Amino acid sequence: MPLLIFDLDGTLIDSQLDLAHSVNATLGYMGMPPIPHELVASYVGNGAPVLMRRALGPDATEEQVAQALDFFIRYYAEHCLDNTALYPGVKDALDALHSNDDVRMAVLTNKPVRISNHILGGLSCGEHFFRVYGGNSFQRKKPDPIGIEALLSESGLARESAVMVGDSAVDIRTARNANIRACGVSYGFQPETFTAEPPDFIIDDLRQLPAML
Repeated sequence: MPLLIFDLDGTLIDSQLDLAHSVNATLGYMGMPPIPHELVASYVGNGAPVLMRRALGPDATEEQVAQALDFFIRYYAEHCLDNTALYPGVKDALDALHSNDDVRMAVLTNKPVRISNHILGGLSCGEHFFRVYGGNSFQRKKPDPIGIEALLSESGLARESAVMVGDSAVDIRTARNANIRACGVSYGFQPETFTAEPPDFIIDDLRQLPAML
């Protein structure tokens, strides 16, 4: 039985616009100018605290980062579904996989778990996953393998059957650290990072995944 572990931002959902708006709202709150949306997308993947640190710049103090993070989480929680949508083909792929009794699916993201569940529920696909883990679910975030280890333990499935599906080097490194296979998606936020961290295979559309299984 395969265990498919999905990243969220840039893999299942296109959240770039809502993240960019929320980051720039935070920068405005902190008295700073906005930054390009593409730059925000390049900062995503290591969790909200790192996102805020990168957006504020190297001169920001820990107190400023904490202040910005508090505002960002509150603002983003209210606006995380303004423009966010599933990538084309994702709903079809998840439906096909969910209908197969021989497949189990989970989400492992560095996004806060409450917001992650809210987004998945709002996009009518939360019921596809037996577990959703976020960046605050464990003491350590991806690329630490703690989340994958927990999912392997809870599912009772073999490590050899597990695949991490993601759009960035963070996801591939997480898979490598857990000694499982990695599938990259070419349409996400940071596919260029696959040069440094090559996945075992890359797909251009999530609908390719059911056929590959």
